Amino acid sequence: MEIPQELLGMLEQDAVKGESKEIASTEHTQEKKKPLLKIEKDKRKGKIATLITGYEDDSDEVRELAKLLKQRLAVGGSTRDGEILLQGDVRDKLREVLKELGYKVKG
Repeated sequence: MEIPQELLGMLEQDAVKGESKEIASTEHTQEKKKPLLKIEKDKRKGKIATLITGYEDDSDEVRELAKLLKQRLAVGGSTRDGEILLQGDVRDKLREVLKELGYKVKG
């Protein structure tokens, strides 16, 4: 039994449309779900630092968040392995900024 080309074309279009809807829906859910961030005071080489953990890996989202936090809090810092390190003890200000951005904060 041979399937007409028109029918195959319609099936392919439906499959492609279904995939694009699925991809869009997973991207949308990932954007809404923000991780629970943990704030800790730490000493690095004898100096006080604030450490933010909660991300699994060092993604673009982590780097963008670190950049924004450094600008808003006027401090230096870095990212490594999904952690954000900010110079100084800025836990109180940091908690307020993260809540404004919609993150849940622990610690």
